[in-house]
Amino acid sequence: MALVRERALRDEVSFINEAKQEGRQEEAQRILRKQLGLKFGDLPGWVEQRLDQATAEQLDDWSAAVLTANALDELFKH
Repeated sequence: MALVRERALRDEVSFINEAKQEGRQEEAQRILRKQLGLKFGDLPGWVEQRLDQATAEQLDDWSAAVLTANALDELFKH
């Protein structure tokens, strides 16, 4: 019985960690969308799609690169 409880606890911790990571990624997407909108205006659909499909690492890279990018194509190497 203790093994079952231990397994359930591990599963719950894993679920919580995944939810936290997903929340951080959604927040990074929200902030980057705001930065991009302020710098470039309305975002085209292909940019929205790239943001929705981005990894945490990509979002981090783009968040830094937006500071020096002159165009969306340049930023996303579209």
